[in-house]
Amino acid sequence: MNRRSFLLSSLLAAPALRSLDTLAQGVMKDEPYDLAIVRGSDVAANVTAAVNAVGGMSAFVKPGNVVFLKPNMSFPNPPEWGTTTHPEVIRAVAALCVAAGARRVVVADFPMSRAALCFERSGMTALAAECRDFTFVELNDEHQFEPVTIDGGEEVKELLIPKLVRKADVFINLPTAKVHSATTVSFGLKNLMGLFWDRMRFHRDFDLHNAIVDLAGVLRPQLTIMDATYLLLSNGPQGPGKVEHAKTIVAGAAPLAVDAATCSLASWNGRSTAPASVKHLARAAERGLGSLDISRLRIHRAG
Repeated sequence: MNRRSFLLSSLLAAPALRSLDTLAQGVMKDEPYDLAIVRGSDVAANVTAAVNAVGGMSAFVKPGNVVFLKPNMSFPNPPEWGTTTHPEVIRAVAALCVAAGARRVVVADFPMSRAALCFERSGMTALAAECRDFTFVELNDEHQFEPVTIDGGEEVKELLIPKLVRKADVFINLPTAKVHSATTVSFGLKNLMGLFWDRMRFHRDFDLHNAIVDLAGVLRPQLTIMDATYLLLSNGPQGPGKVEHAKTIVAGAAPLAVDAATCSLASWNGRSTAPASVKHLARAAERGLGSLDISRLRIHRAG
């Protein structure tokens, strides 16, 4: 298999694949990188550099598009705990979408409980009040969701998915990087669990790892931007726990590749974690949603 064939295979989980000939903005001379891992003291600068390295936001967002951003706002904790997506990541991504010509940018999440407190303490409420680049929507009513059949689902055959994400032209996933007591880590694929109604069913009624893969088969972001500004390394997913101020952003079009790269950023729960040792990631690769082998990908590293 040549490199270009491998890239197309590994990016299977990104249906709106950008052209491999798109030029990154001031970063590359030939084609975009497949992944970007950028470290620095300025969150917005990290986001911009990482997105530019993988083709620039205009490779994903076209003029007139409606963009759906899905951060992790699941817990009533400040960003420094590493349990929720940093507000400055959301601000920076929304600004890049607007600059690319987006007609509307929607930010939404569905915490399991105490939603108002989660949004307030994570910084989402304050950000939504003062940032004009996006519309913030609380997913708190079953009428905001619609049924979707999961073809080939091993555990889950049908789910209620937000109408907003179904109608959007572009879906960008904005997970935070942390450990998780049930799934080893909570990265991009796990973050999708904030996008369906009654997600306690995943823990109660299904094999959680297979259910996450079923969900990933129907919810496929065109771009994943991993917030690794603060890494929660223990007592996840809620914390408080050991936190590393990693000051890092990981970006790419292939969700599995972004999660695989994030595994290498730290020792999770005090252990080195190979991507294939994370059950839901391994099963996603086995079921054809992408590749965990990033060794042949072009990776931009900075900082």
